[in-house]
Amino acid sequence: RRSSRRSRTASCSCSAADWDQRYSANPAGYGTEPNAFVRQVAEGIPDGPVLCLAEGQGRNAVYLARLGHEVLAVDQSAVGLRRARELADERGVRVQTQVADLADFAIAPGGWSGIVATFLHLPSELRRRVLAAAVQGLRPGGLFILEAFAVGQLGRSSGGPRSADLLLSVDLLRDELVGLELLQLRELERVLDEGPLHQGPCLVVQALGRKPGPRGPGRRLPDLGATRV
Repeated sequence: RRSSRRSRTASCSCSAADWDQRYSANPAGYGTEPNAFVRQVAEGIPDGPVLCLAEGQGRNAVYLARLGHEVLAVDQSAVGLRRARELADERGVRVQTQVADLADFAIAPGGWSGIVATFLHLPSELRRRVLAAAVQGLRPGGLFILEAFAVGQLGRSSGGPRSADLLLSVDLLRDELVGLELLQLRELERVLDEGPLHQGPCLVVQALGRKPGPRGPGRRLPDLGATRV
């Protein structure tokens, strides 16, 4: 999701009110099941609290809570987070929510066993600041999980912003996630099937990073096969 602060590019115009309207019209706009990449790697998060940035309607947060984590879901949309709490109730788990603009939200240093961001598309200056804070926010051994649209997604109808400044690449993430051991960093084509608003072939980047240091108790890291780091 995007920050409600308007970017300098005309195509980034989504405010909190815009997202509230979108979520009101689409109660499961991006589905109720977790993002596929999150599902693939989340069991490697050590025991402890997990932060979900720009979490929208809560699909990842609820899944992580079902894995046994204490979860904080942050988003600028009160409507989206209300749906996140409803979904948590339906699935029999508890998710803490906080309505906040990521331009103002402070990520506690060393506070998180995992930080998750799917389809987080921010103006580049703000993105660099948020990602740097995320790196600092992880505990030793903690995991950072990201999937987002790649620059090559521009112009496709399957989702994503219409400004290259809001899109990501492997090279950008390698530069902006300094301080993490990058277990996986790749660009790939995949088919989205995540509710009515994310459908069809798309180009994404995926990143899985680990904060150096001893891992706390938790499950083993997943077998990722070939990686690009």
